[in-house]
Amino acid sequence: MAILKHISSKNADYGAAEAYLTFEHDEFTMKPTLDENGRLVPREGYRLATLEQCITETQKKYGVQVYLEPGEAWALNAGYLVTTVLDTLQNGETSLAILDMSAACHTPDVIEMPYRPPLLDAGDPGEKPYLIRLGGPTCLAGDVVGDYSFASPLTEGQRLIFGDMAIYTTCKNNTFNGMPLPPIWAMDENGTCRELVKFGYSDFKMRLGRAAD
Repeated sequence: MAILKHISSKNADYGAAEAYLTFEHDEFTMKPTLDENGRLVPREGYRLATLEQCITETQKKYGVQVYLEPGEAWALNAGYLVTTVLDTLQNGETSLAILDMSAACHTPDVIEMPYRPPLLDAGDPGEKPYLIRLGGPTCLAGDVVGDYSFASPLTEGQRLIFGDMAIYTTCKNNTFNGMPLPPIWAMDENGTCRELVKFGYSDFKMRLGRAAD
């Protein structure tokens, strides 16, 4: 028998996380023990000694073997998603930019976690003079990446670069509304880019499976 205890990567309450790992809490309270201000294993200051102690004590107490899922730590801050501004418009007091990438299709973790991906040369709301809401081109009203501030207004055809995209962007994407999946490229140390994977209509078609014999 195996028991899976999944700890959120964004863990700031070490005491609560320690109690959770060592089964010393009420699992039915539904009270949040994790928040958005945590640290991941590769980040400076992560309390590895506490983690090691929790694992050791669990092994001794219950006579079990503990496995660590590599998870997000392996690809933290890796990968970029390059997108292009298709159109800009104004809805009341809200400035909008429609991108050729979709939060719902290409980065569903943005909506589900929720998660705010870093964007090159952009800031948080109020940090820079122009606040713009970035959205995708699908029919979903919630296909929104988020609100970002910029030094100047965005223009049609302008490219934006999201960071930290190697984790869920590739494994959770989908082709809703016929949205094409972006090709995957690798950049060498000298800046040379080469295409690794590309997607086409056959990939979209096969999402619904093959005809039964």
